[in-house]
Amino acid sequence: MTLPSWTLLAQSVLSGVFAGALYGLLGLGLGLSWGLLRTINLAHFGFAFLSAYLCWQLSVVGRIDPLLTLVLISPLMFALGAGLHGLTERFKLTPFNSLLLTFGCLGILESLMQAVWTADPRKLESHYAALKFRLGPLYLPVPELLTLALAIATSFGAWALLRHTDLGKALRASAEDAPVAAAFGVNQRRNGFLLAGTCAALAGVAGVCIALSTSISPSQMYAWIGVVFAAVMLGGLGSALGPLLAGVVIGVSEAVTMAVTAPSWAPLVSFTLLILILLARPGRMR
Repeated sequence: MTLPSWTLLAQSVLSGVFAGALYGLLGLGLGLSWGLLRTINLAHFGFAFLSAYLCWQLSVVGRIDPLLTLVLISPLMFALGAGLHGLTERFKLTPFNSLLLTFGCLGILESLMQAVWTADPRKLESHYAALKFRLGPLYLPVPELLTLALAIATSFGAWALLRHTDLGKALRASAEDAPVAAAFGVNQRRNGFLLAGTCAALAGVAGVCIALSTSISPSQMYAWIGVVFAAVMLGGLGSALGPLLAGVVIGVSEAVTMAVTAPSWAPLVSFTLLILILLARPGRMR
């Protein structure tokens, strides 16, 4: 095994940070929904890729700046997320049943995307793609920098909301002990709709970042499920900053593994880390 140069290794670490930021951004809404609403929402990945396709459509056909598409995409995803939460609320689904329901919704969204945009991969050729900064021998692509900035901003914004606002305290109280929270006047139904819609809107932000950074196809979203679930579980359910930190750890580990060994070893990293953490701290998922 030949060790890579320091420049290649540093560039790999940087690429891992960017990839991890996307993992964390995609895992943020999933983790909040799972931890605070007790809903394992696989449709979250469908919302993200639907947003990626809408970003592509609005940018290529409508000539709208990809970042400005968030003005249209985020409210739409909020409505879809709130509507799906209304369905789970209506039938009082358990976490496992919500997993089954949202897996079905994921399949419906995949079929919808294939019907509208076909199964062929598509790549958004925006003006951001050609922009990059140079830091010594290292390159910093603008799409990845935008993803990192959005991931940090949304994660710290969610952390501040949960820690320092009445809504955040009410959400945490409901997740901890719903009957007691209701006895103190917490409107759990309203807060649930707000949180579910916000989580879906966060998926919309992640979808735009996916469209900016990579090619997209409907079936590609299944490749993200394992690594994002690992980031969510490593970071902690209901945590705002945990998925971002865990995502960066996973992303850097994968990138360094690909640089030192072979790309085929990279997918093993996230699950190996997950298994080790669960063995060391078996109560982490409670």
